[in-house]
Amino acid sequence: MYELYIFDTKSNWDIIRSIVIASTLMLFFTMAASFLFREFALPRSVILIAYILMNILLISWKILYNIIFSKSIGTILFIGSEEEEDKITNQILNQYGKKVHVKFICSSEPINQILKHLQFVDSIMIGSGIENEKKLKVIYHSVEKGKPVYVIPNLYDLLLAHSVNTTIDDTMVMAMKPLGLSMGQQAVKRLYDIVASFIALVLLSPLFIIFALLIKLEDPKGSIFYKQERLGKDNKEFIIYKFRSMVEGAEKMTGPVLAGKNDPRITKVGRFMRKTRVDELPQLLNVLKGDMSIVGPRPEREYFAKQFEKELNHYFYRNIVKPGITGYAQIMGKYTTSVDDKLRFDLFYIRNYSFILDIIIQFKTIIVLFDKTKAEGKKERKERIETKNLTLKS
Repeated sequence: MYELYIFDTKSNWDIIRSIVIASTLMLFFTMAASFLFREFALPRSVILIAYILMNILLISWKILYNIIFSKSIGTILFIGSEEEEDKITNQILNQYGKKVHVKFICSSEPINQILKHLQFVDSIMIGSGIENEKKLKVIYHSVEKGKPVYVIPNLYDLLLAHSVNTTIDDTMVMAMKPLGLSMGQQAVKRLYDIVASFIALVLLSPLFIIFALLIKLEDPKGSIFYKQERLGKDNKEFIIYKFRSMVEGAEKMTGPVLAGKNDPRITKVGRFMRKTRVDELPQLLNVLKGDMSIVGPRPEREYFAKQFEKELNHYFYRNIVKPGITGYAQIMGKYTTSVDDKLRFDLFYIRNYSFILDIIIQFKTIIVLFDKTKAEGKKERKERIETKNLTLKS
């Protein structure tokens, strides 16, 4: 759940944070089980000692493993458009640092020219704009040579990924189920949303009072809550609730504008609430009402949604399900993640929905709250991929 077995991409701090959060959650569950069921009753001292030892041993093992087995990943060949090049190469360098060397070849080059370079690299990454015929040939040749292949998926890839194998007579076919949740899945999800949002509102009511007072202290004349129209399931509009984190009437002069990192319209209390996601808590009321779910794609404003639909012709698919307070795009991406990448995460979630996935996303959201890079986005590395010629960059 907390990616403790992915060694190559996690820093020592990431490892420590993941282990402490996972073991702390386990501690709470153990203490709750010990309190509720006599069969699991254990002395608190035993539970606490086990918690401390587990953290020490797991952290030591993971860091030691990283030190012993840390090695260079080698050379990755990225095959994509020139528009994708800077973004993807910087993301690879941000992820792997000095362990990797990146080469680039434009997907518009002849297939023979592309295949020629496969033998000189350790792994291949394929962009989203490449023609299907070229993509298949690259995958075939890479698999044949035993080289790992990473594909940035388009809608077709995402739909096919969770298809079901079946047969018509003796012919194998892949059955693609429609996007969206079944009636049973919707019923279970709604029941959970009602129970979870009601309990959360009761437990967090002191927090609501505290931040309501802080907002009023900073701006006595301003409102506590911010209300705005958003698009929900099937593009139906609803009113979303948030704690007000900007000055009153922030958009009267600017019009609809996405908030920037150091946006002067954000108040002091608002800046803290945005960093900790506290400003989103009133959306529990939206969940209880049925406008939203605990987990789902984030609801967008109609003004921005129309702009995104012009650039991404399958953007509207994300509104097949109810929007959520948190989602797969929020735990896997960052605040600065591009709209098309967030859309891939959202469509992956819709395609692979399960109640267990919802629970995992909620637990992983806890990690995001402690991860500054998720809120601010990683800075681009200054290393530039030098150009040898228009075709290959290394």
